[in-house]
Amino acid sequence: QVQLVESGGGLVQAGGSLRLSCAASGRTFTSNGMAWFRQAPGKEHEFVAAISWNGGHIDYAASVKGRFTISRDNAKNTGYLQMNSLKPEDTGVYYCAASRWSTPENPGFLYEYNFWGQGTQVTVSS
Repeated sequence: QVQLVESGGGLVQAGGSLRLSCAASGRTFTSNGMAWFRQAPGKEHEFVAAISWNGGHIDYAASVKGRFTISRDNAKNTGYLQMNSLKPEDTGVYYCAASRWSTPENPGFLYEYNFWGQGTQVTVSS
């Protein structure tokens, strides 16, 4: 079992930045890919970004490419999502997830991931 805990969410004005963290405990997830998803009120989970076990392969949703950066520090068993130039449409609950594989094969699909955090709220005001 892997337990994932997100932190770093909050309220920020449009154009601002936040850095989310995803701390893993239990079984190490250093050999697994990981991803960030978000969910706005009344909407489905939306893929944001994914990273392979060693950071060698990264995918972004088109809506965040160039503004968000996913990274990980395996020595700390922690993943990160740096979010810059935030927009009101970025508002939602952000979840990190651990992939079943070292590199997510279809990073936007929920079935790729077998462990999820509880989420952290990000609210961007206009």
